[in-house]
Amino acid sequence: MAGALFSARSATVTLGVMGLLAVMLAVTGIFGMAAYNVSRRMKELGIRVALGARTKHVMSAAVGRPIALLGLGSLAGLLLCVFARRLLEHIVYQANPRDPLVIAGAVLTMALLGLAASAIPALRALAVDPSKLLREE
Repeated sequence: MAGALFSARSATVTLGVMGLLAVMLAVTGIFGMAAYNVSRRMKELGIRVALGARTKHVMSAAVGRPIALLGLGSLAGLLLCVFARRLLEHIVYQANPRDPLVIAGAVLTMALLGLAASAIPALRALAVDPSKLLREE
Protein backbone atom coordinates (compact mmCIF):
# COMPACT_ATOMS: atom_id res chain seq x y z
CA MET A 1 0.00 0.00 0.00
CA ALA A 2 2.80 2.44 0.90
CA GLY A 3 4.62 1.71 -2.35
CA ALA A 4 1.53 2.35 -4.45
CA LEU A 5 0.81 5.59 -2.58
CA PHE A 6 4.39 6.80 -3.02
CA SER A 7 4.15 6.10 -6.74
CA ALA A 8 0.89 8.06 -6.95
CA ARG A 9 2.41 10.96 -5.00
CA SER A 10 5.50 11.09 -7.17
CA ALA A 11 3.36 11.05 -10.32
CA THR A 12 1.23 13.87 -8.92
CA VAL A 13 4.27 15.96 -8.00
CA THR A 14 5.80 15.34 -11.43
CA LEU A 15 2.59 16.37 -13.19
CA GLY A 16 2.35 19.43 -10.94
CA VAL A 17 5.87 20.56 -11.81
CA MET A 18 5.26 19.96 -15.50
CA GLY A 19 2.00 21.93 -15.21
CA LEU A 20 3.81 24.87 -13.60
CA LEU A 21 6.40 24.83 -16.37
CA ALA A 22 3.61 24.78 -18.96
CA VAL A 23 1.92 27.75 -17.26
CA MET A 24 5.19 29.70 -17.22
CA LEU A 25 5.72 28.96 -20.90
CA ALA A 26 2.16 30.00 -21.77
CA VAL A 27 2.36 33.26 -19.81
CA THR A 28 5.73 34.07 -21.39
CA GLY A 29 4.32 33.42 -24.86
CA ILE A 30 1.22 35.54 -24.26
CA PHE A 31 3.30 38.37 -22.85
CA GLY A 32 5.76 38.19 -25.74
CA MET A 33 3.06 38.19 -28.37
CA ALA A 34 1.18 41.07 -26.71
CA ALA A 35 4.40 43.11 -26.36
CA TYR A 36 5.32 42.47 -29.99
CA ASN A 37 1.81 43.42 -31.13
CA VAL A 38 1.94 46.68 -29.16
CA SER A 39 5.44 47.60 -30.37
CA ARG A 40 4.51 46.89 -33.98
CA ARG A 41 1.36 49.01 -33.79
CA MET A 42 2.73 51.84 -31.62
CA LYS A 43 2.23 54.58 -34.25
CA GLU A 44 -1.30 53.45 -34.97
CA LEU A 45 -2.12 53.42 -31.27
CA GLY A 46 -0.57 56.87 -30.88
CA ILE A 47 -2.74 58.22 -33.67
CA ARG A 48 -5.80 56.65 -32.06
CA VAL A 49 -4.93 58.31 -28.73
CA ALA A 50 -4.33 61.64 -30.50
CA LEU A 51 -7.72 61.42 -32.17
CA GLY A 52 -9.36 60.83 -28.79
CA ALA A 53 -9.95 57.10 -28.73
CA ARG A 54 -11.37 55.73 -25.50
CA THR A 55 -9.26 53.62 -23.20
CA LYS A 56 -11.23 50.44 -23.89
CA HIS A 57 -10.76 50.83 -27.67
CA VAL A 58 -7.01 51.30 -27.33
CA MET A 59 -6.83 48.31 -24.98
CA SER A 60 -8.80 46.09 -27.35
CA ALA A 61 -6.64 47.15 -30.28
CA ALA A 62 -3.48 46.50 -28.30
CA VAL A 63 -4.27 43.07 -26.85
CA GLY A 64 -7.26 41.80 -28.80
CA ARG A 65 -5.36 39.11 -30.67
CA PRO A 66 -3.54 37.64 -27.63
CA ILE A 67 -6.83 37.45 -25.73
CA ALA A 68 -8.53 35.72 -28.68
CA LEU A 69 -5.69 33.21 -28.87
CA LEU A 70 -5.97 32.66 -25.12
CA GLY A 71 -9.61 31.72 -25.63
CA LEU A 72 -8.74 29.31 -28.43
CA GLY A 73 -6.01 27.78 -26.28
CA SER A 74 -8.43 27.29 -23.41
CA LEU A 75 -10.88 25.57 -25.74
CA ALA A 76 -8.13 23.29 -27.07
CA GLY A 77 -7.08 22.49 -23.49
CA LEU A 78 -10.64 21.54 -22.60
CA LEU A 79 -10.83 19.22 -25.60
CA LEU A 80 -7.51 17.61 -24.69
CA CYS A 81 -8.77 17.17 -21.14
CA VAL A 82 -11.69 15.14 -22.44
CA PHE A 83 -9.40 12.94 -24.53
CA ALA A 84 -6.77 12.49 -21.82
CA ARG A 85 -9.31 11.50 -19.16
CA ARG A 86 -8.43 7.80 -19.07
CA LEU A 87 -4.70 8.50 -18.93
CA LEU A 88 -5.12 10.89 -16.01
CA GLU A 89 -7.31 8.40 -14.14
CA HIS A 90 -4.48 5.86 -14.28
CA ILE A 91 -1.66 8.25 -13.37
CA VAL A 92 -3.13 10.56 -10.74
CA TYR A 93 -4.50 9.12 -7.51
CA GLN A 94 -8.26 9.67 -7.14
CA ALA A 95 -8.41 12.07 -10.09
CA ASN A 96 -11.70 13.03 -11.63
CA PRO A 97 -11.04 15.00 -14.82
CA ARG A 98 -14.78 15.63 -15.28
CA ASP A 99 -15.07 17.64 -12.08
CA PRO A 100 -16.60 20.97 -13.22
CA LEU A 101 -15.01 22.87 -10.34
CA VAL A 102 -11.52 21.75 -11.37
CA ILE A 103 -12.13 22.47 -15.06
CA ALA A 104 -13.61 25.91 -14.34
CA GLY A 105 -10.74 26.66 -11.96
CA ALA A 106 -8.13 25.73 -14.55
CA VAL A 107 -9.76 27.80 -17.29
CA LEU A 108 -10.29 30.76 -14.94
CA THR A 109 -6.69 30.57 -13.72
CA MET A 110 -5.30 30.56 -17.26
CA ALA A 111 -7.63 33.41 -18.26
CA LEU A 112 -6.49 35.53 -15.32
CA LEU A 113 -2.82 34.74 -15.98
CA GLY A 114 -3.29 35.60 -19.66
CA LEU A 115 -4.96 38.90 -18.79
CA ALA A 116 -2.17 39.72 -16.35
CA ALA A 117 0.46 38.90 -18.98
CA SER A 118 -1.32 41.13 -21.49
CA ALA A 119 -1.82 43.98 -19.03
CA ILE A 120 1.78 45.23 -19.10
CA PRO A 121 1.92 45.77 -22.88
CA ALA A 122 -1.61 47.19 -22.80
CA LEU A 123 -0.60 49.75 -20.18
CA ARG A 124 2.37 50.61 -22.35
CA ALA A 125 -0.01 51.20 -25.25
CA LEU A 126 -2.10 53.53 -23.11
CA ALA A 127 0.96 55.55 -22.13
CA VAL A 128 1.73 56.43 -25.76
CA ASP A 129 2.57 60.09 -26.30
CA PRO A 130 1.37 60.87 -29.84
CA SER A 131 3.52 63.99 -30.19
CA LYS A 132 6.73 62.00 -29.65
CA LEU A 133 5.72 59.37 -32.19
CA LEU A 134 4.98 61.92 -34.88
CA ARG A 135 8.30 63.73 -34.31
CA GLU A 136 10.26 60.51 -34.97
CA GLU A 137 9.17 60.40 -38.61
